[in-house]
Amino acid sequence: MSYAIIETGGKQLKVEPGRFYDIELLHKEPDEKVTIDSVLFVQHDGEVSIGQPLVSGATVEGTVMRHFRGRKVLVYKMKPKKKTRKKRGHRQEITRLMIDSINMNGSVVASAETSSDSTPSNEEAPAEAVTAEVVAE
Repeated sequence: MSYAIIETGGKQLKVEPGRFYDIELLHKEPDEKVTIDSVLFVQHDGEVSIGQPLVSGATVEGTVMRHFRGRKVLVYKMKPKKKTRKKRGHRQEITRLMIDSINMNGSVVASAETSSDSTPSNEEAPAEAVTAEVVAE
């Protein structure tokens, strides 16, 4: 399993190829490719690359799936005995990003195709039937 730790939107995320993540709003159109250069850590087949603060030559490529708004967060301010109350809400703009590949120095270290091939699906593996024997005494 290969993964990278990236920084986007002021937050750090552990990302793997072939999975999608909800991050802060990116001003890109849906189905547009995005390259993230701020990679802090890369792990591939037991080999670890740690950046100080960034890994040089490492990038993460992804595709914007869609934009949406997160759940509403209520902010309620009140001062007791003063009849002062404020209720406000906030919904954060979110981008859903599908991670396509992790690259080191221009070569693909891990991609969505290689990570999905290594995990067996339920259709390929035969289902084992569990049988229970009843012993009459």
